[in-house]
Amino acid sequence: MTLGLNTTTRNNRLNQIKTAIDAGGAAGFLRVYDGTRPATGGTATNLLAQLTLSYPSAPSASGGTLTFSAITSATAGATGTATWGRIVDSTGAFVADCSVGTSGADYILNTTTITSGVQVSCTSAVLTEGNP
Repeated sequence: MTLGLNTTTRNNRLNQIKTAIDAGGAAGFLRVYDGTRPATGGTATNLLAQLTLSYPSAPSASGGTLTFSAITSATAGATGTATWGRIVDSTGAFVADCSVGTSGADYILNTTTITSGVQVSCTSAVLTEGNP
């Protein structure tokens, strides 16, 4: 059975994700990978870049969406095609796996064609707690 949740509950669930990202006491990270996305929290593939989230990572969720504050660009450490991302807190503790892309993804990147030594940026990041 799929749940349909009221907006307050949806916001609360999103705020728990925000709390987990900020739990390390400093800025968390968006790690961008290539290859096949593993099972949730599973062994990661090739790390292409690590972008720094703001601290706190976002204002409180509203309307069932969590819109992240600015994310700092980073120089790619490897070359590949960005296929997925992982959010970790400042200590590196796993929080969530997510989609990355140039549109229609949780985290919107300037490009998915990542080249070592070239800047990678995230132009927007929004998580939506939806209802069916």
